[in-house]
Amino acid sequence: QLPPFEIYGRYIDDIFFTWNDSQEKLKELLQKLNDHHPNIKLEYKIGQILPFLDTLSSNNNGVLSTSAYHKTTSEPYVVPFESDHPRYMFCNIIRVALLRAIRYSSTFEAFNTERRNIRLMLLYNGYPSTYINSEFRTFFHQYDIYDSDSSILPMITDERQFLAIYNGIAPIPTPRQSQVTLDIASSQIEHFDHDNNQQNVLPLNPTVEKQDKNKTFNQALFLHYTHENRLSPLKRDIHEIYQSTFQGTNISSVNLIVAYRNNQKSKTELIRQSDHIHHTADMISNQVSTPNSKFQM
Repeated sequence: QLPPFEIYGRYIDDIFFTWNDSQEKLKELLQKLNDHHPNIKLEYKIGQILPFLDTLSSNNNGVLSTSAYHKTTSEPYVVPFESDHPRYMFCNIIRVALLRAIRYSSTFEAFNTERRNIRLMLLYNGYPSTYINSEFRTFFHQYDIYDSDSSILPMITDERQFLAIYNGIAPIPTPRQSQVTLDIASSQIEHFDHDNNQQNVLPLNPTVEKQDKNKTFNQALFLHYTHENRLSPLKRDIHEIYQSTFQGTNISSVNLIVAYRNNQKSKTELIRQSDHIHHTADMISNQVSTPNSKFQM
């Protein structure tokens, strides 16, 4: 157990903690943990600057700071600007990248470095400089911390502006954190002793909620198509044809919901093909290992 003034973090089998004692004692502790079980071996790194997940933690004379971390083998690749995807995906990519940069950076200098890396990554993937500036400006505008009329480039210029954005973003949980909190709360409710707390717990009726959901789906007609930029007016045209054709009939009470599917990534297609190949190889292997069976090339 670490002293209370140390910092400890864990994600699955990745662990990070600070140590203010001698390095010899730390290695003795790690060796003791390695000897605890023959099938469990810890690989560790000790240093003033260490990566942990997507962050890089640095110890500068007792002051801890963090910044965004990129593996040397990772490619600066995002969805190319010329790809046939909905327009909102491109602005979301920029917004999420800036949010990650702010969350992972503890100083303005670290954020500014990551901001430049984001711009270079976007330019590398074909994003126009004017589009990048526009999305950066939209992102910073929502925090109302700089005068866009006096600034040519959409950027923050000092530590005060960075801390204003950081303090506005850091306390807000990420979607993943919110989902984990919800799962924990749901698990606690399921294991709650309803017999001893009937007065404080409202009765839940999931059957009614499920029936209402099914009723909504039964009164809707879903139509999906693969997204293409040239088919952007298709959704409007389908609704117009549907209304003009079935107006005044019983079918007009059915809600038409037209949606699109995004194009599959090359990685997804290759994974599917790879799984098919492995499945075929397993079938052949099973045929070969079966007694009294013949294998023909």
